[in-house]
Amino acid sequence: MDITLSIRRQESYSRGELLLRSFFGIFYILIPHAIALLFVSLWGAILQFLTFWAVLFTGKYPRNWFDTQLGILNWNLRLNATLLNMADGYPAFGLSGEHPGIQLHIPYREEVPRSEALVRGLLGGLIILPHAIILVFRAYWVLFLNFLAWWAILFTGRFPENWFAWCEEQMRWGTRLNAYLLYMTEEYPPFTGRATA
Repeated sequence: MDITLSIRRQESYSRGELLLRSFFGIFYILIPHAIALLFVSLWGAILQFLTFWAVLFTGKYPRNWFDTQLGILNWNLRLNATLLNMADGYPAFGLSGEHPGIQLHIPYREEVPRSEALVRGLLGGLIILPHAIILVFRAYWVLFLNFLAWWAILFTGRFPENWFAWCEEQMRWGTRLNAYLLYMTEEYPPFTGRATA
């Protein structure tokens, strides 16, 4: 798999930021980012539609469209990592925003087989259905682990390593799936979130 996604587990987490996010994060993190991402994601959906036709007729993925989709995936990753208490600090706005502890790299591929566009464009929903079902059930476990991790961070300043790894794997699995549907990767995503897949 040619996607590299990593979220660095901090040695210690800020209890103050944890409490601030928990009680006021909806106002100063979630709402502003959700509003901005709504419009950006609508543009991403339009680009996905246009990419289907571009690949179908030319066999090529326009570079700036690829970079836009990668920026959207990165932005979502930063926001989710923050809301799940996996990263301290305020998530950067924008497609070119960065976080030193959060990395997502998907190599650009200019050539995309037309058959990929046809299969994913016409059957994408059916192709990803098994992944979607598993990810929904895993998401409940992630929420439970995050609830437990909240208390661990509050009392110890640490996010337990195994719980953190499970949450990171969930995000990696979902990102691989999205990248596949956006024609950004060639391989069908594996049924795992492990980095070595």
